[in-house]
Amino acid sequence: MVGIPTLLVLWLVVAPAIGSVLLSFTNWDGIGPISSAKNVGLQNYKDVLTIYPPFVPALQHNLIWLGVTFFIATPIGMFLAVLLDREVRGSRVYQTAIYLPVVLSVALVGFIWQLIYSRDQGFINQVTGSSIDWYGDQRYNLWAALLASSWRHVGYIMLLYLAGLKGVDPTLREAAKVDGANERTTFFRVVFPVMFPINIIVFVVTLIESLRAFDLVWVINKGRNGLELISTLVTSNIVGEASRIGFGSALATFMLVISSVFIVIYLRMVMREQR
Repeated sequence: MVGIPTLLVLWLVVAPAIGSVLLSFTNWDGIGPISSAKNVGLQNYKDVLTIYPPFVPALQHNLIWLGVTFFIATPIGMFLAVLLDREVRGSRVYQTAIYLPVVLSVALVGFIWQLIYSRDQGFINQVTGSSIDWYGDQRYNLWAALLASSWRHVGYIMLLYLAGLKGVDPTLREAAKVDGANERTTFFRVVFPVMFPINIIVFVVTLIESLRAFDLVWVINKGRNGLELISTLVTSNIVGEASRIGFGSALATFMLVISSVFIVIYLRMVMREQR
């Protein structure tokens, strides 16, 4: 019962991760056997940091993506969950409408927002009378993509928090009300701490969504012209025309290290709660 899942994890997760790290020290271009690859030491990492201009913007964009998703989109999803938890009339309709973007494919989401952002026939430009190229102009395209991504993310977070709110013991709210606490104080001092497992799940989901942000950006312009992300750089170097497997693996290792930092933070939070 334990052996088969463990083997699958080792085969599909651990082995590829170790393989990527090992390939990052080579100059393999994907042509010919791996045995023909030469060891170049830390040269790929040095090149990433010194002579690869897209890396720093991509790192900045990933951090901006994480910040916007965590500090803006996630609180909005939580706020909507609190409102819908009050069982207002038509709450089922609102829940469906808010969650609908989550079940749509990323390609369809990109197409929908293309209709909104299009320079010539887009909804925004038609209403405002402007001619901004929302996806083509580097001043706007990152924020436009973040808005489209947040549109999907809000619905997922709303559903998670709504499920958590339904599981909170009603007597806790009643006791807080008897003690004179208002709704805001009751939520942040009583309800929110009780939902610690949900908060951890939301933290992990937000982190994963931010670091693996790829699909929507790739659909828009393959991560170019102001939409560079580490994930798109990895893909461009590994499966693109350049086919620099070793260099792309070095970029993937950078992404693995960044992810590991947040994983350690998550594990410390979980272990501290268990103690």
